[in-house]
Parts: sequence; structure tokens; C-alpha cells
Amino acid sequence: MTALDRCCDTTREWVNDALRVIQADANRSADTHLLPFPLPSEWKVRLYLKDESTHPTGSLKHRLARSLFLYALCNGWIVEGTPVIEASSGSTAVSEAYFARMLGLPFIAVMPRTTSPEKVRLIEHQGGRCHFTDSPGEIYAESHRLAEELGGHFLDQFTNAERATDWRGNNNIAESIFEQMALEPHPEPAWVVVGAGTGGTSATIGRYLRYQRHRTRLAVVDPENSVFFDAWRDTRPDLTGTCGSRIEGIGRPRVEPSFQGQVVDRMVKVPDAASVAVIRVVEQVLGRRVGGSTGTNLWGAFEIVAEMVAAGREGSVVTLLCDGGERYSHTYYDDGWLAANGIDIEPYLAFVRDFLRTGQWLNPPGT
Repeated sequence: MTALDRCCDTTREWVNDALRVIQADANRSADTHLLPFPLPSEWKVRLYLKDESTHPTGSLKHRLARSLFLYALCNGWIVEGTPVIEASSGSTAVSEAYFARMLGLPFIAVMPRTTSPEKVRLIEHQGGRCHFTDSPGEIYAESHRLAEELGGHFLDQFTNAERATDWRGNNNIAESIFEQMALEPHPEPAWVVVGAGTGGTSATIGRYLRYQRHRTRLAVVDPENSVFFDAWRDTRPDLTGTCGSRIEGIGRPRVEPSFQGQVVDRMVKVPDAASVAVIRVVEQVLGRRVGGSTGTNLWGAFEIVAEMVAAGREGSVVTLLCDGGERYSHTYYDDGWLAANGIDIEPYLAFVRDFLRTGQWLNPPGT
């Protein structure tokens, strides 16, 4: 056996063990819960929340981070000692730092200098290092530069999210939803409602629905300052915006490569004030805080539920509880932050409360 053979064998053994470590972590983590959201029984429509906040790193992005690491390992892009780089200042970076530390790899999150100290602490708590840029638009080029300079690998969630997940099954989020719905009164949902950040989750669910020949439709909600809705409506995948979304985890100023608009049946544009109002009401209903993207999801789900009630149609709707609200105590749950950002939630609070009482969706604020 040559020295090269021994080197290849050692590398392969390390990769094999890394895959085992990641799969063992998944084995230790029971699947996330599917929670019924309380609606009046006379509506005959049931709403469910897939609670992704119970992942070890507290968000839906845990699934994505695991998939991206498995994808990179199996492609030979990550070996022992490889520095791992990502363009992210949010939950994705937190989850990726968790997996990098588990494998003994250095992790660098590239983010704008304006990123809140709260987010920086979450990433550093998982063993990651934060690298700052002066402009949000510089994070992609800087991530590529760092990867080349350090001999590392840029995970590139926005390109690889839809490639890294097996959309046919293999315990992806879509398969999990349908397994957990199996014994419910309406096991095949009329709609699944999700947001889009990378677009990977909507692509996975949309493909799975078609592959399994389900009649379930896919709705994607989109916050302010994001171009996904307009690009999908006008068939303009080259559309770009000028600023980022205030609803963390979803919304983008460009159509990311992972977003597959052809598998989306409907899109809903959601005002930021509506997203925040929903989570304030949900805190009272569920007795717990959820993140802003969950508010965006629920606004779209509430609209669809109201349409089903008005049509006298029975059935079920499923959406995602993406993360807990603890990360947003200084933003979405802070009235001072809302005022500073010009977000008036009062009209939306009244509207959401009225919907939950009546089931009607008449003249929402801003229309």
C-alpha cells in the first residue's frame, strides 16, 4: 500500500465517522411535534403547526444544516480539518456551527457588521466565529474569498438547500408531516403553508407532494422587502430588491437558486406588521412565544382557513412553527423596536382577533 493509499484510507475513515456522528445526532433527536392550533370546532377546519423549535439548535434550519453537511461530506468537499464557511447571520449559522463543532471543524459565519450582538452570541455559543462585512451584499463574495484563502468549503445554503435534501422522502419534513397526519380526521391536508428564505423547504415539500401524487396544495408566504412574490407572479426570476427582510429567516432581495417557483401553487404577500401582530396573539393563544416567520406562516394559513370556512369546505391546513420567540425579545416583542422601525401592529391585532372569533377574512388592513 502506498502513502497515497494510506492517506485516502485515512480520509475515508474520517468521513465515514463524521457521517456516523451526524446520523447518531439525528437518531438521538425524536421527530418534531405536530401541534393542533385551537380553532372553533364548528368551522370544521383543522390547523396544525409543525414545531421545528424543538430541534437541538432550536429552529427549522437544523434540518438544513444537517443536510448541507451530509451533502458536502458525501461530495468530498469536507474532510478532516476543513474550515467551513457560510454566508448567514441567523439560525442557519447557529445550526451549522453546532454541526461543525460536533465534527471538530472550524466554522466561520460571514455577516454584515450591523448584525445584532444577540445573534453573534448565539453563533459563538455553538463554537462558531463571526466575520463581518461592511455591506450585506458583500457576504457571498467574501465567503467565496475566505473559502479559497483558507482552503475551506463554502456551504452556500442559498444554492445548495434544494439539492442537499432528498425530496422523495428519507425522513424529510414533508414525509414527516404526512406520517404524523395519518390518524387525523383529514390526513391529507388541503394546503401546506411555508415561507421562503433559501427556498429549499418549499422546493422539498412541493416536489414531495407531486412525487406522492397528493392533492395537497403548496402556498408560500413572503414578507415585505422580499422579491419572491413579485418574481413568481410576474415570472421574473432575475428580479432584485434594494433591502433585506425584517422577518428573520425568510424573504430575500433576490430570487435564490434554491427557490423553485414551478412547484408553488399560490403565494401570499404578508405585511411585516401582520406577521408581528400574529405572534403577539399567538402568545396569548398558545402560552408561548414564537418567531416572526411563524407569524408570517400563520397569516397565510389563517387566510386559507377563512376561505375554506366561507366555502363550507372541511379539511386541514399545516404550517411551520419555525423557531421560538426567545431570540426576538429585543425586536418583535419590543414595542420600542416596533416604533423605531415604523411598524404599527394595532390594526392587525384587532383583525387577527376578529378572525379567530368569527372565521371571517374581510378587508384586512393595508388592502
